[in-house]
Amino acid sequence: MNQPLEEKTRPDYDPKERKPRILLAPLDWGLGHATRCIPIIRELLTQGCEVWVATEGAQESLLKTEFPQLSFLHLQGYRAKYARTKAGMLWQMLIQSPKFLQVIKKEYDWLKKTVDKHRFDAVISDNRYGLHHSKIPCIFISHQLTIKSPLGKWSEKFLQKRNYGYINQFTEYWVPDTEENDLAGELSHPKKLPDTKVQYIGSLSRFTKRDVSEIKDHLLLILSGPEPQRTLLENKIVDEVSHYNETATIVRGLPGDHSLIPSTNMIKFYNHLTADALNDEMLKAEYIISRTGYSTVMDIAALQKKSILIPTPGQTEQEYLADYLSAKEFAVCMSQKEFSLTKELQKAKRFSYRLPSLSANNKLEQVIRQLITSIK
Repeated sequence: MNQPLEEKTRPDYDPKERKPRILLAPLDWGLGHATRCIPIIRELLTQGCEVWVATEGAQESLLKTEFPQLSFLHLQGYRAKYARTKAGMLWQMLIQSPKFLQVIKKEYDWLKKTVDKHRFDAVISDNRYGLHHSKIPCIFISHQLTIKSPLGKWSEKFLQKRNYGYINQFTEYWVPDTEENDLAGELSHPKKLPDTKVQYIGSLSRFTKRDVSEIKDHLLLILSGPEPQRTLLENKIVDEVSHYNETATIVRGLPGDHSLIPSTNMIKFYNHLTADALNDEMLKAEYIISRTGYSTVMDIAALQKKSILIPTPGQTEQEYLADYLSAKEFAVCMSQKEFSLTKELQKAKRFSYRLPSLSANNKLEQVIRQLITSIK
């Protein structure tokens, strides 16, 4: 059995010292922002920090399952809703913009009160723009220094300028990618960087390679993301996989949800799996079918798995990643509208997968050590 994470500390950590108290808050658009925070939380605990988490909903359920020993604070999410069609996505984002700006203002005000109340030493914000503070280090995490737009380059320049306006209020910007073997392409490697200090912290994954045998033709299908697109893809997947003659596991991406889809001898359904269980399921599968979420991309790279990726319709970041990763022969990528399980598996069997070899991520350890040193 693994040693509890809170007991694994660096040899140079003095337990008599006051533990740095770190607040971490992931964005609530899908589960990927929460899952990629798992290795960050693990490293913070390893280096002797006291970690608090601010979130709500499915992200809170997921992180409470992984870290029941942590303290949690309720923080309203952006609660984004997606359109049912690709054409409607831009309009849906535009009409929600005033709400998003209100949430940014509310979380900024919330943080000022919360830092005073709980005496936090630093904040790590995964894509939450309002969580900066003038008196303590505040880190912003994102792989999107470039924000893709369906309206073209002129709007991307406008979005980048606005994005950098928020980012420059933070102490540092941590990019979950490498400077060399990049997984996110233009998203994480723009021509112009923001004024705040930018650090590439390497690919983040909660998963590790271990001694689990791959099962030939076994599929793992992972669902996630805001509604209604999560359910639309689930309905399509369930219909397609019902005709599949081999075994498959479907993880619905619904932590804390009690609705169930009955399993069969060949097809297993789970609302959610812990990181440890999902790690094994990914290793068992010959092919992983999922959204083109960046956290999933990092997990696939870490485990060196063959995959079929389906971008969320109208989500420009995922559509860019699908084109970019397909061109790099990282994965077979196909639109949701054109997806056919039989056809995509045939294509995957002929596909020349070229997965980047990722070295051990010591950069995360380094930047967290630097953060702790700046606090002390």
